[in-house]
Amino acid sequence: MSLLVVGLSHRSAPVSVLERASLSADAKVKLLHDTLAAEPATEATVLATCNRIELYADVDKFHAGVAELSTLLAQHSGVGLEELTPYLYVHYEDRAVHHLFSVACGLDSMVVGEGQILGQIKDALALGQELHSAGRLINDLFQQALRVGKRAHSETGIDRAGQSLVTFGLEQLAVNVPVGEWAAGKRALVIGAGSMSSLAAATLARVGVAEIVVANRTADRAERLAEILVASGTGVAAVAVPMARVADELTRVDVVVSCTGATGLVLSADDVLAAVSWGAAPAPAPQSPTGLDVADAAGSPPVTAAGPDADVVARLAAAAQTHGRLADAGAARTISAPVEADGCPVGPDGRSALTGVDANSLELHGTWADQGEAAAQRQPRKGARSQVDVAPVRLALLDLAMPRDIDAAVHRIPGVRLVDIESLAEASADAPMAADVDAVRGIVAQEVAAFGAAQRAAHITPTVVALRAMAAEVVAMEVARLDGRVPDLDERQRAEVTQTVRRVVDKLLHAPTVRVKQLASEPGGAGYAEALRELFDLDPQTVASVSRADAADPMNDDDPGRAS
Repeated sequence: MSLLVVGLSHRSAPVSVLERASLSADAKVKLLHDTLAAEPATEATVLATCNRIELYADVDKFHAGVAELSTLLAQHSGVGLEELTPYLYVHYEDRAVHHLFSVACGLDSMVVGEGQILGQIKDALALGQELHSAGRLINDLFQQALRVGKRAHSETGIDRAGQSLVTFGLEQLAVNVPVGEWAAGKRALVIGAGSMSSLAAATLARVGVAEIVVANRTADRAERLAEILVASGTGVAAVAVPMARVADELTRVDVVVSCTGATGLVLSADDVLAAVSWGAAPAPAPQSPTGLDVADAAGSPPVTAAGPDADVVARLAAAAQTHGRLADAGAARTISAPVEADGCPVGPDGRSALTGVDANSLELHGTWADQGEAAAQRQPRKGARSQVDVAPVRLALLDLAMPRDIDAAVHRIPGVRLVDIESLAEASADAPMAADVDAVRGIVAQEVAAFGAAQRAAHITPTVVALRAMAAEVVAMEVARLDGRVPDLDERQRAEVTQTVRRVVDKLLHAPTVRVKQLASEPGGAGYAEALRELFDLDPQTVASVSRADAADPMNDDDPGRAS
């Protein structure tokens, strides 16, 4: 076994790099084709999720394999090799097996213990099988990884520590409120109808939202998902709408979950700003200590229910674009702060912010928000997150796409709360590890040892098969010679002699072949196959032909070396 994995994940690379390096469906196919065309690799598949991209291959040369796989990842991801290299990790042979098994159990996930990764591993195996890029090693490895992941979830309480990325994201949106209480009666918009979006819709229905709107570029898939939700028995109302209706739906929903395969933004800051501004009701004007209306005292125009002037919105959008106020690596984002503490012209009520101040004040608010975030980043992570606990939220956004679907600049819009992959990565760093994690690590260690032993035993199987084939040929030749020397033997006698000779040969070979398989399964046992070939002068072509036949049928149940 010469298994090699080269990849990057949320543990090794910033989200900005992962976002740029994400692979489309076509890119994954081309990557695997080019990997097989490369000299060092004989089989391969790719595991690409929202927070990891890993290329697995069976290579005959380590250094050449690392160089080739790294170059191919850079070429197909669109990130230059020099920029990508510092974020790449490499695992080889048993370490590569250990890595995949840990991934399958959720130990390497952003949310430790989450089970969704098993479906993604299954998809990676299916892609390799469909493209015929997965040979015996990749098939055995990924099938075993699926079994290890299922074992970890069934034999330990890792599920208590883990949850889906969707559930974790909803918890971040709900802050300190139970998700079921926070979601009750809300209207939700799910953008996309793939596996992650379907999981998001099912989770929203389970936690108690009243209505789910599904928008997808392919109408049939959106309608199918809506039908499944209605039939789920959760009592949720679900409808499908075309993507062109997303802007309209934003004005009437409370929660948005987006996870599409789009290469560009699905929701811009302008889209979200327009949605939360539309029909915003006036908020009670803040009172000064003397009881006078603050807006009247300042001479500001009265707040109206018609929403902000179009010119105000246009100037705010232009200012955001000019000053380049983009998202940072902070936790989930909602802008709100006391007026008296920081001098921000925007009150704590996000709606009044949009309806009662001029564009210059809104621009000043953006500057103040940037300064506040910079200060928050200098504080411990928990302290920074505590600042958003009391923020009033008009629209909650969960972006699970990579690259992102929602413009990160929306976190500067008052009344909008954004949780994305970046903020989830930071929030998960504070999540407690379950006691069952140690038990799962023990399972992974056992399974890695068992897989290695099975692969090493499988390596000697062609030699053993060739040895037995040679013995059978010798028996056949000697029985033929006996027929020539003793032609008077009847069929019964001839059969008895033939069976006796075969039993003698089988008994002589049984102990050595069983023992050599045991020895070969131990670390450092690879040399026993070569020793057997030398001792019995086996034809290398015969051994090679057995190996080729064995590799052509990776599901061969008769192979004693097959991982189970």
